[in-house]
Amino acid sequence: MIARARMIAVLGIVLGGAVGVISSTQTWLEVALRSGSADALAVPGASAMALLAPLSLAALALGLALTVVGRVLRYAFGVLAAAIGVTMLAGSARIAFERPVDAAASVVTSATGLSGRDAIADLVEAIAATAWPFAAAVAGLVILAGGLWTLATAHRWRGSGRRYERETSAPTARGGARPHDASRDNAIDSWDDLSHGDDPTDR
Repeated sequence: MIARARMIAVLGIVLGGAVGVISSTQTWLEVALRSGSADALAVPGASAMALLAPLSLAALALGLALTVVGRVLRYAFGVLAAAIGVTMLAGSARIAFERPVDAAASVVTSATGLSGRDAIADLVEAIAATAWPFAAAVAGLVILAGGLWTLATAHRWRGSGRRYERETSAPTARGGARPHDASRDNAIDSWDDLSHGDDPTDR
């Protein structure tokens, strides 16, 4: 159960980060202009939401790091993962449902040379959202859940060095005294023999 709790947290955060990275390269919005252009402008996720790729990569790194860090960093990374998830969820959901002009502004400016919110808004006739901003929102939700799960279960995760410590200490517990203790006992026995007039080298 302990190993499964860690696995759920790691897989959730890593999976959400991976979906976010993939989503940043895909088309999020299709923009139709009033100028009569037949082809709609495609707005990739990285342009629609500038923080998407960095946040997704950070989630990937956090998820992988959770496999080796100690208890204190588990909680810190859990908080960071939850914050990343909330930011991705809120930003992606806003674009998916509201389809704001500012999310397409950089692509429209590159295509037409116009800049400024009002000028771009006058030029844009319609904006349609694809499935990818919804996918990114779900990815953010998964990362958020992974971060919260980490905070709830991190105290029960086994440390990476405990198994080694148990394996190295077990032979001592089963075999009795350690070599250092045995040599000290031999020295004491030899001293006792000398005090009784016996030569321990005659054994």
